[in-house]
Amino acid sequence: MVLLISGVALWWAAHLFKRVAPGPRAALGDKGKGLVAVLLIVSVFLMARGYGQADGPFWWGPSPALVGINNLLVLLAFYLYAADGMGTRVTAWIHHPQLTGFSLWAFAHLLTNGDLPSFILFGGLLAWALVEIVLLNRAGAWKRRTGPFPVRKEIMAAAGAVVVTLVVGLIHGWIGPWPFGG
Repeated sequence: MVLLISGVALWWAAHLFKRVAPGPRAALGDKGKGLVAVLLIVSVFLMARGYGQADGPFWWGPSPALVGINNLLVLLAFYLYAADGMGTRVTAWIHHPQLTGFSLWAFAHLLTNGDLPSFILFGGLLAWALVEIVLLNRAGAWKRRTGPFPVRKEIMAAAGAVVVTLVVGLIHGWIGPWPFGG
């Protein structure tokens, strides 16, 4: 459990370094980007390894309904990532599409994983994303996108989300539980 908690804490620290300590982060310049990248890679390794080894109370598991809701939320999360990259219409309404998508992804995983290690991992990541959104909003970091919003970009973002969901689902099935039910 120590590895899991350390990984989540390191994820928080690496991401929030720029917001909490902007002076020291700016003083590092481009080296700071490399440092943050290394810290994030280490945090992901610690979270993956720690989650695989962690044990704790188990309250519920996936049901067909929860798996379906989880998969729809994950699809929406991937769509929000694609929409942000493509600049689709939804990005004119949602302040932080990637963090919103990340929050949906984490929440979806909490729905289907009712055990303590999942609460630490996905709950910790969900809390980070929500804190990050609040800090970005306080900093006034959002600028509303304006059109045009070509239909082809909307279609490409939706199609990309479906493809990424399927590919990630297949990889998920190879290294862990099968995410599509059945």
